[in-house]
Amino acid sequence: MARKLTEEEIYSRCKPESLSFTTTGDLPELIETIGQDRALSAIDFGLNLDNKGFNIYILGENGTGKTTTIKALLSAKAAAEPVPADWCYVYNFDDPDIPRAISMEPGSAVVFHKDMEELIKVLRLEIPKIFEAKEYEKQKSSILEAFQLKQKGLFSGLEEDAQAKGFSIRKSASGLMIVPVKKGGEPLTEEEYEALDETTKAKIDEIGKGLQERLNDVVREVRELEKGVKKELAALERDAALSAVGHFMDDLRAKYTGHDKITSYLSSVTEDVLEHIDDFKVQEEQAPPMPFMRTQKAEPVFTRYVVNVMVNNKETSGAPCIFESNPTYLNLFGRLEYRFQYGVAMTDFSMIKAGSLHKANGGYIVVNALDLLRNMMSYDTLKRALRNGEIRIEDVWEQYRMVSTTTLRPEAIPLNVKVILIGNPHIYYLLYSMDEEYRELFKVKADFDSRMERNDETINKYAAFVASTCRKKGLMPFDRTGVAKVVEYGSRLAEHQAKLSSKFSEISDVVKEANYWAKKAGDSIVNSAHVEKALAEKVFRTNRIEERLQEMVVEGTIIIDTEGERVGQVNGLAVLSLGDYQFGKPSRITASTYVGKAGVVNIERETKMSGRIHDKAVLIITHYINSTFARKKPVSFTGSITFEQLYDMVEGDSASCAELYVLLSSLSGVPLRQDLAVTGSMDQNGEVQPIGGVNEKIEGFFDLCVIRGLTGRQGVIIPEKNIHNLMIKKEVADAVRDGKFSIYPITRVEEGLALFTGMPAGEPAQDGTYPEGSLYRRIAARLEEISAAMKEKKDDQKEKEKENNPVQGQ
Repeated sequence: MARKLTEEEIYSRCKPESLSFTTTGDLPELIETIGQDRALSAIDFGLNLDNKGFNIYILGENGTGKTTTIKALLSAKAAAEPVPADWCYVYNFDDPDIPRAISMEPGSAVVFHKDMEELIKVLRLEIPKIFEAKEYEKQKSSILEAFQLKQKGLFSGLEEDAQAKGFSIRKSASGLMIVPVKKGGEPLTEEEYEALDETTKAKIDEIGKGLQERLNDVVREVRELEKGVKKELAALERDAALSAVGHFMDDLRAKYTGHDKITSYLSSVTEDVLEHIDDFKVQEEQAPPMPFMRTQKAEPVFTRYVVNVMVNNKETSGAPCIFESNPTYLNLFGRLEYRFQYGVAMTDFSMIKAGSLHKANGGYIVVNALDLLRNMMSYDTLKRALRNGEIRIEDVWEQYRMVSTTTLRPEAIPLNVKVILIGNPHIYYLLYSMDEEYRELFKVKADFDSRMERNDETINKYAAFVASTCRKKGLMPFDRTGVAKVVEYGSRLAEHQAKLSSKFSEISDVVKEANYWAKKAGDSIVNSAHVEKALAEKVFRTNRIEERLQEMVVEGTIIIDTEGERVGQVNGLAVLSLGDYQFGKPSRITASTYVGKAGVVNIERETKMSGRIHDKAVLIITHYINSTFARKKPVSFTGSITFEQLYDMVEGDSASCAELYVLLSSLSGVPLRQDLAVTGSMDQNGEVQPIGGVNEKIEGFFDLCVIRGLTGRQGVIIPEKNIHNLMIKKEVADAVRDGKFSIYPITRVEEGLALFTGMPAGEPAQDGTYPEGSLYRRIAARLEEISAAMKEKKDDQKEKEKENNPVQGQ
């Protein structure tokens, strides 16, 4: 007699009286992650190991608390760690295309930025005052007067000598020149010169040539004097400016003593200011040649003295923790911004912007692995940065341009950051198997499980989670019955009576929904009825397709029998998943057997609608039949098997027991009960193996039976090894308790045959025969009939061949 499961075996209740609180308001807030000891140990190891390459990949199914956990752990750990340095970029006076990166104490970069801003403001006020001072004007006038005296002395001596010889110094388009003059001082004209005799002309030419050479010497000497004057004026300007700049720069150098990069930069700033004194002077506006030709006044640019603060940790407490939700290349590694002027894109070092890695430098950055891989170049550049230990800001599109353009290449910033990737297991194993660099850079695997043990400790932690959710979201407290239902729902999600689901996002959703229904009912405490209402409404919102299929079965559009007996037909069970909802769907499986030697023909395979696992299952059935009935002599038959009214792919082996039963029913001619459904996989020896989705499969057939009316004979046959997976809904449990519906566990396929046919399968004797009245005796007899028919047919064919070919027959 087959065993029926009891209500206690198909549903593991959480007894409210075993909980030690009245409502969740009595419980403390949960401050730890539940049921993830392995993952927490891995994260702790990865966060505390500073060696290169020990970055972390956190994997697990959605809703297991990966992000929440790492946020809590990082917040606690980072708070006790030192604040990292500030970073800024300054102008590189030696090579403007490569701005210099400077590291400073936390909060110092902003101070340095303000110091430089204040310095330039002061210099723009003080330098013009120096050049407007009387002392500067006096020294400048002294230099110019000395030059003018020397210049006058040189030209006056030459002028007197020339006049004595009848010549004068005159200006022309080509410069100063010596010309002969008449007694009245007027220049000698060309006609008058030509009228002179040759001796006189030769004398004038000779004297003029000598004077011209002396004039050229004087001009050269004057030019040298001008150069000297310019140098003296430049030195005067430099000394004057230095008197204004020097003490300010000295104060800054003293302030940043010990920081070589800054003191070197300040020295470069001093030299640049002295070289560009005119930028600090008051600019006099030049009058335009015509009123309508007025042009915009070009203002001096002081951008090169700006300090571009990239990372400011002034307000940071502990090490930075950055959660980058959009890991594009620019968001991670920074960018060069541009401004358009007269239609031309221009940039400078002050337009360099930091990325998330800059902000996380010295701390931690958390990135979603899928988002990282979706963004072009982000993943490869991150690996390069981790491998080289530096962050480079580059124009990422430069390599794709038709024409190369001049751009900045900022100095790289040393990188010291712990990268935590969060993703699903598929991405982890894909990267691990396909990318060698990944294995070198992400050596720590933190694997979040989707379920945990169900015991008193974890049940109490579940209750604490419910309490924490209620406090954080402002929900009403749960009483013990409400928490007990949530615990039972956790076991249903885990598909195991001794386990609880660690998908806390789904648990949290149920808590919120139960609170809604309690509030709508006007209650102040959430109890089990509200949780059951929330679960029922959740199903109702998503099960439209399931109800439509049930209607089609009731109407007869989809043919499923739930009473009577049929030869070669059985009710199999499958699970249909719609993404947000999955449910059990009964399927009619039929078989037909006849004389032949083709064996079992899988119609789905012949029509290319069968998957590999299902093909394997059909081969296992074939080998089981052969090993059972062909131990002493060969058997042959042809049988076809198919899922009726199924128009999609068939995959999986959970229907192999049902397919065996329907084949054996067809071979024996013994009908199968249609008020039973079966699910289960089998091996070649007839052992029944566990399958998935057992709860949904049972409930799918039960719902159909309820619609047609429960008779007390209906039930489902399942593998015994699936008993611990049973967390059946309340309606099924009540029907089992009341004897209106049965669930039969089996360990061998023969047990299921006995339930379906009412006949024992039979045990083989030593000679391989089966006892009278057994199902296998009938099947063996039928196979012998088929074999005899095949032999008779073969003998008939030989006789016909002899008659048609008598010579060969002799």
